[in-house]
Amino acid sequence: MLLPRPSSMQMGEGAFSLAGQRVSGLDDGSRAAAARFIDLLGRSGGPALSQHPDGRIRFVRDPAIRAAEGYRLAVTPDGAEVRAATDAGLYYGAVTLWQLADGGRLPAIAIEDAPAFGWRGLMIDSARHFQHPDEIRALIARMGEAKLNRLHWHLTDDQGWRLPVAKHPRLTEIGGCRRPAGAAGTGADGQPVRYCGHYSRAEIRDIVAVAAAHHVTIVPEVDVPGHATAAVAALPELASTPNPPAEPSSDWGILPNLFSAEDTTFALLKDVIDELVGLFPGPYIHLGGDEAVKDQWKADPRAQARMKALGLTTENELQGWFMARLGAHVAAHGRRMIGWDEILEGGVPADATVMSWRGIDGAVTAAKAGHDTVLSPAPILYLDHRQSASADEPPGRGEIVSWKRLFGFDPAPAGLTAAERGHILGLQANMWTEHARTPEFRTRQIWPRGLVVAELGWSHPVGDWADFAQRLFARMQRDRALGHGFNETPLAPLAAMSAAGGAIRVTLSQPAEIGKLRYTTDGSAPTPASPEADAPLLLAAPATIRARAFLGAQPTGPEARFEATGAALRSRHVADMELCSNKLPLRLEDDGETNGVRHILWGDIMNNCWLWRQAPAAGARRVVATVGSVPYNFSLGADMAQVKFAVPRTPGGELEIRLGSCEGRLLASLPLTPAAGNAGLSRLEGPIEALPGPAADLCLRFTQKDADPLWMIERLELK
Repeated sequence: MLLPRPSSMQMGEGAFSLAGQRVSGLDDGSRAAAARFIDLLGRSGGPALSQHPDGRIRFVRDPAIRAAEGYRLAVTPDGAEVRAATDAGLYYGAVTLWQLADGGRLPAIAIEDAPAFGWRGLMIDSARHFQHPDEIRALIARMGEAKLNRLHWHLTDDQGWRLPVAKHPRLTEIGGCRRPAGAAGTGADGQPVRYCGHYSRAEIRDIVAVAAAHHVTIVPEVDVPGHATAAVAALPELASTPNPPAEPSSDWGILPNLFSAEDTTFALLKDVIDELVGLFPGPYIHLGGDEAVKDQWKADPRAQARMKALGLTTENELQGWFMARLGAHVAAHGRRMIGWDEILEGGVPADATVMSWRGIDGAVTAAKAGHDTVLSPAPILYLDHRQSASADEPPGRGEIVSWKRLFGFDPAPAGLTAAERGHILGLQANMWTEHARTPEFRTRQIWPRGLVVAELGWSHPVGDWADFAQRLFARMQRDRALGHGFNETPLAPLAAMSAAGGAIRVTLSQPAEIGKLRYTTDGSAPTPASPEADAPLLLAAPATIRARAFLGAQPTGPEARFEATGAALRSRHVADMELCSNKLPLRLEDDGETNGVRHILWGDIMNNCWLWRQAPAAGARRVVATVGSVPYNFSLGADMAQVKFAVPRTPGGELEIRLGSCEGRLLASLPLTPAAGNAGLSRLEGPIEALPGPAADLCLRFTQKDADPLWMIERLELK
């Protein structure tokens, strides 16, 4: 059960016992690989081994192996050997050898292996939410275990500047702090609190050393010319507007602030590049280039004068010149510039590498133009998207990118010649952290999807999900033994209930689609022999359903228990409702606590409206709503004109419940004033008009004068 799957493998006969064995390596790289195997084996519950030159588990330098990260591995009943030309190949062979260990034995096998792509990456956004250096180190170590080899480190953005620059300390002193929006930005004493963080040079150098030990190359990013709010707040002379903000932003989205195109800006950004070159030894410097709204340059006489002097006709061309000028400074240091696919729009240095995030078209265009490129398209490779429809998913973007959907991504676009395909360096998944406030959220969003990315980048599979699901589950158990966390929510069963005459229809599912979902209705725990949930159940109320998925005899996730009752039918969590629209759906963490917990709310921030289809409202006389509000800290630019709300009838606004659609008959109106002073969730209750028929579609929407705060519903109950 190897992940990633090796290029080729042939099972042998017998096995080699690990008990009392020693491991040998004759140079620094082979000894380091031997130590990695010993460490992984010991931490995951295997036997304790030691190094010795005469060990029967051997790591051997072999220049005849041509692939830079490739290796050969052989296990017989007499011993085990890993051969590679490079330290990286020896390291990856050690990881594979660890995965082969089972019950203190290694099965006889011969493996020849090398990756399909040289760029197998993850991106971590440290600007929106800061990660402690220990979290970055742990991420790197786990990447190495998965055979991922590029960490793109997003160090600057509108919300924070995390990179130390010796000549310009204000970049971190001012640019490294912001005040969070809403209640999260106010302490218990009512006073403002600030969110701060940046890395020291010593911390970065140590992280770089950890990365080298795990054969991970760090690609640092400083984003220009847009995403500049933190920088221009710290150093207003860099701004392209006469009145730049005084502190980094607490808003998410695309902000208008740009670096100016003046020589003073280039002098500072060259200092920044010099700092990056001194701290990060890898070949690439990422300069961003994305989402640079040009309004400030259009209004800046200096930018317009620069364009005229250069003979440029559009602001996109000015950005091309801007990026090329910085790219030349990168090249002067012997490094290569990389940027997001917008850099193609205004002209780009010939040796620039393009990271394609707006689909795969940017990668295709870049490859056809002779540029190296990395596939990183949204939403499929954006890890801030939810992984299932469960209410227990972490906060993030609303579109579901399931493990199976991600596994189906092909990192080799069609329509390219063999020469053009040679420019596809690989792929990268991005962990944007606007909504990933905690290490736990980030871990759940990255893993196990990081393992899927590793499979795509190393093995370039052809889409056999059933086979991969078994290997993914086996690897997750090994990771659990190492103490690693991951998102277990997609492994937990879900239940959808609806009325069916005098019965209740229950449809069970497991979002991960790993194993077979089993259930019981007699109160006993489900087992591998329990009935399979392969069709909806019709049950008389009340009934208890217990469900769990199994892969063979082994449970693949937690058990779930559901009560099929009339009360359960008349209570609906927002995760089980439809959104009226999907303009910008988000799962948002409440800015205030409820009983010590910041709950997660779900809705479209451009249209806070939900539909409860076929609500069993017959006989209901009262309605209870659990509601919360979040600060409207979203920068939508011109799209903000599309955000409209129904006119409130009371000063504080209302939650309306309407029949059929949001323009239908008003059935209930719950004033929001009692909840307005509560930073967490509130319960509102009131009468609801009697409904004709046993069930009806209900529209839930909030009326409010303006967007801030944005009201959202967590649950509605009919009584």
